[in-house]
Amino acid sequence: MSQQPIVLPRLAALARQAAPRLLEGVVAPLAVFYGALAVLGLRGALVAAVTWVYAGVGWRLVRRIPVPGTMILAVIAITVRALLGFWTGSAVLYFLQPELGTICISVVFLASVRLNRPLVQRLTLDYIHLPSAVLRHERVRRFFARITLLWAFVLLANSAVSIWLLLHESIGTYLLVRTSTVAVISGLAVAFSLYAFRRVLRRLHYDPLATPPA
Repeated sequence: MSQQPIVLPRLAALARQAAPRLLEGVVAPLAVFYGALAVLGLRGALVAAVTWVYAGVGWRLVRRIPVPGTMILAVIAITVRALLGFWTGSAVLYFLQPELGTICISVVFLASVRLNRPLVQRLTLDYIHLPSAVLRHERVRRFFARITLLWAFVLLANSAVSIWLLLHESIGTYLLVRTSTVAVISGLAVAFSLYAFRRVLRRLHYDPLATPPA
């Protein structure tokens, strides 16, 4: 009996699923921190950022909603940064922490590929649903491994640029140049990742999965 082509949602539908979680887990914490930094100073910004992230986790636990992997990473990162920030009171050290953390995350990305458990796949499933049969497809497995490698090197490049700016420029220049540079590098990587993902999904429509072994 012939296999039927895989039917997957359009990228626009996948984006609508991912957008609310990206806003809550990535964009909103940054906005809360920088807004509080301008009004309350460093310590007030730390309190506001920690409160936002922990409130989001608490709301999910109370409503028995799964906590996304990106939010767990955010909780770990913001806890360490806040503790060191309160202890030292140094803005340079505060901004250096996430860059060192990003380097560690990039190493984790590389290790996940080596272990055949690409981290991008895990994070993607926090935002969109893909059938398990699709995830077993060899083309999809190769895609997630290669994109995980891409993002490992993107994170390393972003951290290298950020650390150099932090150590050689003023905090104001660092914030301005670092934000724009990271946005360009990450934006190009996002565009390429979406293009590659779209290409993989399109090919799956014409390349049905073989029946997986028992």
